[in-house]
Amino acid sequence: MKAPSPWAYIPSLYFLEGLPYIIINTVSVVLYADLGFANDQIAFWTGWLYLPWTLKMLWSPLVDGKSTKRRWLLGMQTAMAAVFLLLAALNVWNAFAHAQAANNLTFFSLSLFGFLAGAFVSATLDIATDGYYLLALSTPQQGYFVGIRTIFYRLAMIFGSGILVAVTGALAKDWGAVKWPYNWSLMFLFLALLFAAGALWHRFILPKPAADGPAAAKGQNTWADAFKTYFTQKNILYILLFILFYRLGDALLEKIVPLFLLRGAEEGAMGLSVQTYGLIKGTLGLGAVIAGNWAGGWLLGRYGFKKCIWPFAFILVLPNLFYIYMAYVHPGLAATALLITLEHFGNGLALMAFSVFIMYVSQGKYKTSHYAISTGIMALGMMVPSMLSGKWQMMLGYRHYFILTAAVSLCTLAVIPLTFKIKSIEETEKAFRKY
Repeated sequence: MKAPSPWAYIPSLYFLEGLPYIIINTVSVVLYADLGFANDQIAFWTGWLYLPWTLKMLWSPLVDGKSTKRRWLLGMQTAMAAVFLLLAALNVWNAFAHAQAANNLTFFSLSLFGFLAGAFVSATLDIATDGYYLLALSTPQQGYFVGIRTIFYRLAMIFGSGILVAVTGALAKDWGAVKWPYNWSLMFLFLALLFAAGALWHRFILPKPAADGPAAAKGQNTWADAFKTYFTQKNILYILLFILFYRLGDALLEKIVPLFLLRGAEEGAMGLSVQTYGLIKGTLGLGAVIAGNWAGGWLLGRYGFKKCIWPFAFILVLPNLFYIYMAYVHPGLAATALLITLEHFGNGLALMAFSVFIMYVSQGKYKTSHYAISTGIMALGMMVPSMLSGKWQMMLGYRHYFILTAAVSLCTLAVIPLTFKIKSIEETEKAFRKY
């Protein structure tokens, strides 16, 4: 029987990989803001939700050394459905009890633990999906589909933070189909059904690669060997610094931008409704991120990583200036939508290079573990700044906070020269560009 084309499963695999990340780390912020919790409380506690992505390097050798990546990812997709079902039930309880009116900390704690459980499942799903990709596809296919998988991962993030949020808000506020805040329960129920359907589809369609099995020989210490080979590779210090600091400005914006757009003008914010916020993200933002990813993939394929990384890095730090302007001027809806759209295009472009970088430095026998270690270090670089961002924003106000993020984001530019000293990038890139 002929193996199915990667087009039959790569888009859906990476859509389902990206969706939990954005729901847990960004949509949770919108949910808690809609329920009236404070900025510093939201940013600090949801910042902890990065922890599983930071720690996933510790159990990635288990995924590498036990069973198959196919089984792991099917199991995690099923578990993700169960987590979203739990969150739907918690939101029903909260809505029924009208607990959100009093900023109920019991609901906040329980739902936070629900999101944290989802984060552990999602982090393991990342390991298995990325590992399966590296095993199921040939090296030339990996080079071809790296843009496709990144696009669908980003599409999931825009769908989750944009279209899904817009529909959720409209259900209660515009259409009157559901009483607020039961609309959030329906959102989580939809996600549970989506993941259950995805797990069923992938059980049917995913091929079983001959190479998909435990990476270690019997009696070998998979964990120690995976970490040793990663941290003893050449130019590891440059690799670590780039992974930690390339997205530093992005990390400081991630929790605060939704709050800035949703909070009222009396707080110095933009005062958008949940549905308007989601609509901008899910329409203009959706098109922009697709265009950015396609452009980034094409430019990287044509000119290579080292020729693209400088302009991509400048584009990544530019949105910090957008938010300074918005905080001082409070432009109209059209200008706000334009700036958010440009931000999404730039992020789609710039983060394509980051995805390619991580894949280039995650090769060899333990490529699944190496990829997980790289993304875990990236999550650490996102986690700490995001946890502190709410406190800093409340101390400084939105205007001065965005000035701070613009200054700190210059660290992104400072680490770019390090990538030119990593010789393995050129070697791996040659193999990936043969297709």
